[in-house]
Amino acid sequence: MAPAPDVRARFARCNLDGATGSSLRPFEVRAFPQPSPLAKIIAMTIPLRIDRILGDRPFAEVGEPTLAVDDERRRLLAVAGTHTALAGMQEFGSSAPVGVYGTDDLACRALLRARYPVHAMAFHPVLPLLAVGTGSYDGGYFFEGELLLLDLETGMPTSLIEHELGRQVLRLEWLNEHDLRVLMAPPDDWQDKDAWGEGHVTVVSRPDWRAVPARSITSYDLAGPRVTAPRPDGRDDARQSVSSLSADWDPRCNVRAVEELSDGRILATLDGIRLESWLPSGQRQWAVPDDEGGRDLVIAADEQSAWVGLMRPEWGKLPQAVVRLSLEDGTQLDHLTPSAPMSLVRSADGMPALAPAGSAGERSRLRIRRGTRIYFRETVRAEGERNPEARETWLVAAALEAMPAAERPREPTEAAARRLFPYSWIPGETHFAGPGVETTDGALVHAGTVHHGHGLQPGGSFVVRRQPTNGQPAWVFRTNRKATGLDCDAETVYVTYDDGEIVGLNLHDGTVRWRRHLTVAAVLAVPTALAVAEAGRLLIGTSDGRLLDCSIT
Repeated sequence: MAPAPDVRARFARCNLDGATGSSLRPFEVRAFPQPSPLAKIIAMTIPLRIDRILGDRPFAEVGEPTLAVDDERRRLLAVAGTHTALAGMQEFGSSAPVGVYGTDDLACRALLRARYPVHAMAFHPVLPLLAVGTGSYDGGYFFEGELLLLDLETGMPTSLIEHELGRQVLRLEWLNEHDLRVLMAPPDDWQDKDAWGEGHVTVVSRPDWRAVPARSITSYDLAGPRVTAPRPDGRDDARQSVSSLSADWDPRCNVRAVEELSDGRILATLDGIRLESWLPSGQRQWAVPDDEGGRDLVIAADEQSAWVGLMRPEWGKLPQAVVRLSLEDGTQLDHLTPSAPMSLVRSADGMPALAPAGSAGERSRLRIRRGTRIYFRETVRAEGERNPEARETWLVAAALEAMPAAERPREPTEAAARRLFPYSWIPGETHFAGPGVETTDGALVHAGTVHHGHGLQPGGSFVVRRQPTNGQPAWVFRTNRKATGLDCDAETVYVTYDDGEIVGLNLHDGTVRWRRHLTVAAVLAVPTALAVAEAGRLLIGTSDGRLLDCSIT
């Protein structure tokens, strides 16, 4: 028996108001349409050009396919990918990509990212629309989800279910141009042992589906009889559909670090791969597979080897590890097992170092490139407070001079570490960590987010330049999305964000030099790694596993 509406509303408020860290509002869908003509004109005036793409292949945008549905009349194939988090974005929610491709040229026509795993898709028989059903169990009570309608001409999606928790949609079928048959999981499994194998079916009718407003399908529209509702696994069929059109697809995703060698080779870490090497010709020279993949990357001064920090979830069975790999063929040369979570960073002298990463996952993992000291974020018991639970967070640094250079990464000792200043420059605010860099004059430029119980708020993401003596900000740039990468040259700070935007900031005063959304073949790409290769060149890794060699003109 389903709970009364007020009970569902109370559970909904608990879900939405808890400190979950999710930056996605209820039923937010990230739509990645083709840019408008005006957007293309504006983009042409911004000095960022993609000169070369490594790791490009058919169906790159969706990664590992989980569901595929074709439209023979329009020669289209809709492919849904695995529900995953962007690199470093685990605490900010996950998404599932849906790409619509032409079966003749395999070009991506439209792309969206849904909040929940995708279970059903159906092309409208007449209109340029794709219905998408998503959902999942919340882990304790509700089957949540969305019914989305993707307009294939505009690339814009609409979330149709009125209730803020929605329903988990399991199957979709267009009976004709007006009627859509919808199979859903029950609203919840409260005292319902059959909820995982049964559901409700209904037919939703609308005279013109292109004119249906957002959140206009009510609980009354979705009321229907209880029926058997199997949950089939469409992954094998999806792989077969994709493979029948191209044998070159590869479920690469989440580039986490990218760097260039002096001989023109490009190195990258990503999900499922510790490290890979690409030749100047554009061919992949070698790749070292891994259960989880590589994360941090520091190249040795002689460029004969590189240190790689491996992805190891705290709840997993594999211990955290840092490995040294030969750059000739990827052979492992050395292995470290840190006693606590660490970030691998490149110091100003070019040597690798291990910076304590804290116990809060990505939120406490400060990564400062080219530091003259090893910087990290540390939370300790507040001094002078009666409440034993009171905490304060500091920026801490360890002098490199106290740790002699060695082939192995240096790790700061307690004796070498010094608290510099409070991590947050605003009293009462808790600031989470992110990527950063130390400038040639010793200033720190780093990104982060402001903690809020309702998730990331407008203006809650920042990039700040701080004085090395007292931590006071010289400037602060704020936006609404979480930074995924940061690096700088002598004049500009480059920042990438999880909505696909890349911003160039004046290093000295923080003003915006330029900003644009990153597109590949007229489809938005989400940058997940960034490095300044040399003056006028950027290397960008993306969530779909591509490496972009870009020039700044």
